[in-house]
Amino acid sequence: MSTKTSVLTLLIQNSPNFLSGEKIAQQLSLSRTSIWKAVSLLKKEGHQISSSTQKGYQYIPNNTLSQEAISLSISKPFKPLLTIKTVDRIGSTNRELKNHTSDTLDSAFLLVANYQTETVGRFGRPFFTAPSGQGIYFSLLLQPNVAIKEATQYTLIAAVSVARAVEKLTSLHLDIKWVNDLFLANKKVCGILSEATIDIETQTISSIIIGVGLNFAIPQDQFPDDLQEKATSLFSDGHSLINRNTLIAAVINEFFFITNNFEQSDYLEEYRRRSLVLGKKVTFVQKGITHTGIAKMITETGELVVVENDHTHILSSGEISLQSITTK
Repeated sequence: MSTKTSVLTLLIQNSPNFLSGEKIAQQLSLSRTSIWKAVSLLKKEGHQISSSTQKGYQYIPNNTLSQEAISLSISKPFKPLLTIKTVDRIGSTNRELKNHTSDTLDSAFLLVANYQTETVGRFGRPFFTAPSGQGIYFSLLLQPNVAIKEATQYTLIAAVSVARAVEKLTSLHLDIKWVNDLFLANKKVCGILSEATIDIETQTISSIIIGVGLNFAIPQDQFPDDLQEKATSLFSDGHSLINRNTLIAAVINEFFFITNNFEQSDYLEEYRRRSLVLGKKVTFVQKGITHTGIAKMITETGELVVVENDHTHILSSGEISLQSITTK
């Protein structure tokens, strides 16, 4: 662990109290000069640290991403399950983690970016990227070795995890559009993209990457004109009531809680309760033909059951995208 990381971890652990440079130096067996240099570097990176000649240093929670702040908010039972890395700027967190899918990992790998330059959603569609510091972008790499049919469940679990974390920290209620979009007051606020690597011989998923893009604190007038009525952010005035590190950790905690208590979890029922499509008229295109029917059910493995007149369609998320949703 670098000096900078060690100092930041101590300051976060001690927040909101001050910690003297002398105590930090003693605990880390470093010189006061090394501590001062580390704090200076942290401030340059955007961390808010108050300095007082008499009191020492105080970490002020803020939206500057850091693996230390995320890690300290991860529930203790889940810490050994996770390796965390934060970066300022990246093309795509999903794409970057694909380079790790051939590696044997001792833990899940969480990659968090402050800004993405090549964000895409399902079927390669572009996804609006928030200005630096106003969005949350992360991907979680897992090596679950489960049956192929279980792949969609990870998207459903991720959607419920985001919704639960947001609601616990902000009291905002999020709905879910099958299969991977979350909505706040009928406007899209989050998209999830899951990509799996399949072992052909065993017919199992050898690795899966779950990417999450969440509009965090974007002033509503900063969305492009064509998205003003379609998209929003958790804090649409641009002023967040929580910090990104805390929310990211809360999502991961919810995700691991569900996956580690899978048999007892009610995540699927919650997914259904939050659904924007069940009981609604939906339109989709299958093999070049447009169909319209009523969304009746979401199966145990995540398929959407749609009844069109007297014909029942069972839709897979990897093949179908809903074109529209309307009331009956």
